[in-house]
Amino acid sequence: MSGKANARLEPDGKARLTPCAPHGVLERLGDKWTIMVLCALSEAAGHRLRFSELKDAIAGISQRMLTITLRHLERDGLLIRHFFPEVPPRVEYELTEMGRSMLPALAGFTGWIKANWLFIEAARSAYDARTIDPGAHVPT
Repeated sequence: MSGKANARLEPDGKARLTPCAPHGVLERLGDKWTIMVLCALSEAAGHRLRFSELKDAIAGISQRMLTITLRHLERDGLLIRHFFPEVPPRVEYELTEMGRSMLPALAGFTGWIKANWLFIEAARSAYDARTIDPGAHVPT
């Protein structure tokens, strides 16, 4: 994504912005588990890990959510699933060339988060301190 959005003029004369990438792709790449899986694979030797290694590397992910995330990434062409018919069966996941081509953008994004995390937390705290709890009773 180039960081630009497409503008289109509506019949009411107002400009509407639409994302430059299809909504489904933005949704997938913005998912926290997708980013965590890609980060784990980006740091692995050969950008390849077994299912159990991925699960151990991603705190809080369930087996079901990891399976779903891996299927979506495979469907989108970002990783390849390697099945080894052994006893017990072994499955490994590896980034494709397209998946690897996304790593510089991912590094930039995660680097920005690391550089700004303390500022984000401070902004959240300041916001929370000045807003009223919606569940609190406000005298009239």
